[in-house]
Amino acid sequence: MPSLSNAAVRDIETVIHPYTNLDAFRSSGPMIIERGEGIHVWDADGRKYIEGMAGLWCTSLGYSEQELIDVATEQMKQLPFTHIFGGKSHERAADVAEKLKAIAPHKASKVLFCGSGSEANDQQMKLVWYYNNALGRPKKKKFISRIRGYHGVTVASASLTGLPNNHRDFDLPIAGVLHTDCPHHYRFAEPGETEEEFSTRLAANLEKMIIEEDPDTVAAFIAEPVMGAGGVIMPPAGYFPKIQAVLDKYDIYFIADEVITGFGRTGNMFGSQTFGIKPDSISVAKALSSAYVPIAAVTVGEEMYQAMIDESKKIGTFGHGFTYTAHPVAAAVAAKTLEIYEKRNIVGHVRSVAPRFEARMAQLNEHPLVGNARAKGLLGGIEIVADKETKRNFDVKAGVGAALQRACEGQGLILRAIGDIVAFCPPLIVKDSDIDDIYDRAEKALDETESWVTKEGLRSAS
Repeated sequence: MPSLSNAAVRDIETVIHPYTNLDAFRSSGPMIIERGEGIHVWDADGRKYIEGMAGLWCTSLGYSEQELIDVATEQMKQLPFTHIFGGKSHERAADVAEKLKAIAPHKASKVLFCGSGSEANDQQMKLVWYYNNALGRPKKKKFISRIRGYHGVTVASASLTGLPNNHRDFDLPIAGVLHTDCPHHYRFAEPGETEEEFSTRLAANLEKMIIEEDPDTVAAFIAEPVMGAGGVIMPPAGYFPKIQAVLDKYDIYFIADEVITGFGRTGNMFGSQTFGIKPDSISVAKALSSAYVPIAAVTVGEEMYQAMIDESKKIGTFGHGFTYTAHPVAAAVAAKTLEIYEKRNIVGHVRSVAPRFEARMAQLNEHPLVGNARAKGLLGGIEIVADKETKRNFDVKAGVGAALQRACEGQGLILRAIGDIVAFCPPLIVKDSDIDDIYDRAEKALDETESWVTKEGLRSAS
């Protein structure tokens, strides 16, 4: 066991870490990050890394962006906090709401702020229930999400999440949340089934579920344009238009979870635009402030807003909100972030470097460990397999994905292992040379991991 620094020991004894094996962590300890600049971070031992995950899919403008530091500092000096309960407000709230309305991939009327993507999707569920009560449809309350979808960790949003470890022993999901097929063609297509055929089958399965549940009880469908924490799963050809047609047929509200795909990540301002989605509402967070300050939001269409007014008139208040809703420092940073995206043409930059990112990702399909490598814009992932022909997985206990993540860190590259899928999500400011550097390091780590797999005989043990 490596000796642990004083800082690491203090961390172990005081901090609970999300998505961590808390037992194993007591021996391994944390990687303590001390500073960041551009696309790089440095740990407590002075080692330099490329932050190939933009933190957690979020630090879009990289680290130490001076314009964001300055606006946060000025806002702290002028008005570090005020709430917006009971009709109070501040100008920064309107600044960011106006910008969001202007760029939203649907006709947004208003914006409801909160602090995280989990809270945003929790709000989505509450608003849909509220809306249907206002319309006199008290039975139309069920939500449909997808297996391997990720929508957060609150009681409601974790129920929407379609990952077993987010449910096990938390007594989730709650009633009224359903999960339809995962649109992962590589894993779940039938032999010889094209992407279009696969999409047609999944849309038919969704319609069957809606009919069996009774369309009058199904309120909403929520989906990420690209599944993130479920394994960087790209929608197959024709998927969203076919799904959209089913939802429209049964008057089902469509929520696009843009928490990862929003603000340029896929080569458009929103993933909805990239994949032909026409949502009724979107959830945003993460890159809304380049993750410098926690802030998230839900966009609200005019019909939803009018229902909220009707309910508020009936009840006497809109009984929802957080102390930190539209926090002035967070709102100021978010407004400046959106301004930077526009003035620096971040979407155009992503489009200019995405071909290199996608091409280098595709090359990884040739590696003996990689069953499937996929990317869109500056978002991608590689799926590690024991046998490329049969797509056979390694034994979970072998921890090959985790081993590859460690090998990448040894090469000075931070990526994220999601089981045996390793995600790539660099800051949006990467240049072509940075992309080559990322993939050169990843290839070395893959070779190192392949040697370890062969030495340990892990393919035959799978």
